[in-house]
Amino acid sequence: MRIEHHPILAFARGRRITFTFDGKAVEAYEGETIAAALHAAGIRVLSRTKGGRPRGLFCAIGKCSSCLMTVDGIPNVKSCVTLVQDGMRVESQRGPGKIDPGFRPRVPPSQTREAEVAIVGGGPAGLSAAKALLEQGVKPLVFDENPHPGGQLIKQTHKFFGSRAERAGTRGVAIAQELIAEVRDEVELFSGAQVLGLYEDKGRTLAVAHAGRLLLVQAEHLIVATGAEERFLLFPGNDLPGVYGAGAVQTLMNVYGIKPGERALMVGAGNVGLIVSYQLLQAGVEVAGVVEAMSEIGGYHVHAAKVRRFGVPILTCHTVVRALGTDRVEGAVIAQLGPGFQPIPGTERELIVDIVCLAVGLTPSTRLVEQAGAKMAYIGELGGRVPLHDEGMETTVPGIYVAGDCAGIGEASTAMLEGRIAALSLLARLGRKVSEELAAAQPALARLREGPFGERPRKGKEQLQSLMKEVACGKLP
Repeated sequence: MRIEHHPILAFARGRRITFTFDGKAVEAYEGETIAAALHAAGIRVLSRTKGGRPRGLFCAIGKCSSCLMTVDGIPNVKSCVTLVQDGMRVESQRGPGKIDPGFRPRVPPSQTREAEVAIVGGGPAGLSAAKALLEQGVKPLVFDENPHPGGQLIKQTHKFFGSRAERAGTRGVAIAQELIAEVRDEVELFSGAQVLGLYEDKGRTLAVAHAGRLLLVQAEHLIVATGAEERFLLFPGNDLPGVYGAGAVQTLMNVYGIKPGERALMVGAGNVGLIVSYQLLQAGVEVAGVVEAMSEIGGYHVHAAKVRRFGVPILTCHTVVRALGTDRVEGAVIAQLGPGFQPIPGTERELIVDIVCLAVGLTPSTRLVEQAGAKMAYIGELGGRVPLHDEGMETTVPGIYVAGDCAGIGEASTAMLEGRIAALSLLARLGRKVSEELAAAQPALARLREGPFGERPRKGKEQLQSLMKEVACGKLP
């Protein structure tokens, strides 16, 4: 199931190692996560519910509970973001994980760190913020839960649109490499670091779990760039292994060089659905079809044309109504939709697939900034509940800034600019002379939101700014 030949990517795999899964030896490569290594070995069922329903990989970025496993005696480990190690003992779980009564974990003492600025999230927004801070001599601490920095960019093989300033014509994976290279030698970047919470203890303190140790990070200022998580879709069988979020499929294929299956149904014809469909084809996976509930394709037609050239049908006013299989996806039933998005009886069709890929939108990951006390609002155009923030990306909590998808769902290009604006605004608060840089960044962000595909986030941000004005005037509590 490993991809040996790819038209764009070359996979530099690490040293071959061995670990055990439920007592059986499994081969892997250093640098792979546990879940990725198990997928490469053909193992899809990672755990089961208390009632025995199988669970498999869904998000691959540590934001759901589908892949929790017991690792070296420690239960509820996120196997999608935990790197496999030689000799590691991995066990599946049934329901909540349990600690062996004889288990005695080694608990090293916590470590305290101080930082003028901490950045949570090592994706395009977080790395761009770090770069802007470095330009002014401020060295932040950057924390990212994933084992490899770069966020969604590290799995994006398509070329960006836009202007040269937004790296048009450059593949996302190349942009990730550039951003990482620009900050790697100057900042402390903690990969595999889970930020547990933000507390007001002798100032502003982040609690971070990293490398088996608790870090207590006292940070004067905070930029939250925690990205987003996949939306789910309700249908019978949606919990079967083989039902993936689009980002998980990209992670398996484009980061680890592992085929998620042999034949896929894509649900959603926005840009993500169309791009990932093409990437599946590049990886040697057949795409049985793309279904879209709306009456029109939501993504760029250039992406749709690339998929159609491979003979892949794109069916609008259609959706998946159930997934078939016992321990994993073995098929799917699709149907045409009528008024009220209800399936039309008699239009059902059964497809033989082992992948149902959901590209039905994203929801901002805002738990940390919400815990910090930032005022929130539900804005549908931005993907759901988002923190209120001003044009400088500062929330209603002074000194806490947001950027990227956690501030409202958008493109990677806007995330990078928002990260830069957040950093520049913070620098202005610190008394640095960055007014010219801010004056240039704001219009650039507005230009990115021009045109029909920018209309939705543009309206969302306008609504958000209106709410911020009401807060400033005391009209909102």
